[in-house]
Amino acid sequence: MKDEDTRYEAVRSRDARFDGEFFFAVGTTGIYCRPSCPAVTPKRENVRFYGTAAAAQGAGFRACRRCRPDAVPGSAEWNVRADAVGRAMRLIADGVVDREGVAGLAVRLGYSARQVQRQLTAEVGAGPVALARVQRAHTARVLLQTTALPVTQIAFASGFASVRQFNDTIRAVYAMTPSALRAGAPRRSAGSPTAGIPLRLAYRGACQSTALFDVLTAEAVTGVEEMTGGRGHRVYRRTLRLPYGTGIAEVDERPPSGRPRAVSSPARHAAPHPGGWLDARLHLTDPRDLTTAVQRLRRLFDLDADPYAVDERLGEDARLAPLVAARPGLRSPGAADPEEFAVRALVGREEAELLVRAYGKTLDAPHGTLTHLFPEPAALAGAGGPLGALATALADGTVRLDVGADRDDTEAALLALPGLDARTVAEIRTRALGDPDVAPPDESVPDTWRPWRSYALQHLQTQAQAQAETQAQAQAQKQGVQS
Repeated sequence: MKDEDTRYEAVRSRDARFDGEFFFAVGTTGIYCRPSCPAVTPKRENVRFYGTAAAAQGAGFRACRRCRPDAVPGSAEWNVRADAVGRAMRLIADGVVDREGVAGLAVRLGYSARQVQRQLTAEVGAGPVALARVQRAHTARVLLQTTALPVTQIAFASGFASVRQFNDTIRAVYAMTPSALRAGAPRRSAGSPTAGIPLRLAYRGACQSTALFDVLTAEAVTGVEEMTGGRGHRVYRRTLRLPYGTGIAEVDERPPSGRPRAVSSPARHAAPHPGGWLDARLHLTDPRDLTTAVQRLRRLFDLDADPYAVDERLGEDARLAPLVAARPGLRSPGAADPEEFAVRALVGREEAELLVRAYGKTLDAPHGTLTHLFPEPAALAGAGGPLGALATALADGTVRLDVGADRDDTEAALLALPGLDARTVAEIRTRALGDPDVAPPDESVPDTWRPWRSYALQHLQTQAQAQAETQAQAQAQKQGVQS
């Protein structure tokens, strides 16, 4: 979608497949929109295109109040790319600039602040401060419209250095004062310290939420995670360790009303799915953690994926084509806490539950069956054996699993530790680092699956699980008849 005429055709057809992949602005109105904006299509000569919302805002455009371009899924490009720009975009989304400044971002990337500024500006049309500013404005809008927190508290919780900076940014981005933005919110119950912050986690295209929840159900560690409800109507809940405090996250499996479930025809012949969202709620001890908590949930559920590109590539393979047709939009789940996932991948679910009881931090007040935070690496460093080696490496920074880590360097560091075999390391790279293109180390897979080998593997695993369930049900029915 680099060609502007092609982009304009996407705007004319209101194609939701490209929401978050690019933005368009209208010179005569001074606003910028997502490609699927339902407003009247502007004339071609009045339209400009931008790779990021920050670039559009930097050019003087404000966000459309109708299509809310600040709420689109993130571009899948940044999850695929392993270069400095891709890593920087993931780190900025995680709130690193707000917490550590541009200097801290540069240190994590191994570049100077000037180099980071130059590379981002050249690639996405905006520097790290401008990109973080867009994110702060979006966080502020969510808090203004979903909570009853005082405006002053929201300003600092969103990452702004002052109330004046907060007011100026909200006016520039939304052409409204913070009070007017709050007053114009849809009527619904506002979040509170007890009710939490209600959210809609947007995704593009189809999303096989049942398959995602099946994975989380099978992996759930008692005390840290729980799954309630029946299949198709489950609610996943878990504890989160966050930069400023702790949190409880809730995500609903049920698709939003009025949105169709995924179609079951091959992706390349199917009509574009309109996308949708997962309903979620966050209970945070410190609202400054909102951005980070949201990004962790998005990575866990792989909500920034590009299912169109994945399904098109994998659907061309004879082995995978029927699986893609049966489950278009299948996601490759990530991890809410990369370090936690690495430990769990090494020790397994049962031992992980023992570690939670022995070393996990107890919550001040339990939430249902959620009672603990998963142990920090430093608490497990004295365990000895492979677990102790991994925990020590995570605690001292020898192994980095944050969203900006170099995936190849991290894999090499993990393989150098005792007790971690290649298959476990591949699992950590897929889930903890969110790499979409990891192949099993002991299997030969076609190059035609690149750059989506993680998704191909997920298709194979999901199909195997479905077949096992079918066989188990048939066996149970057979035994019932015989008895």
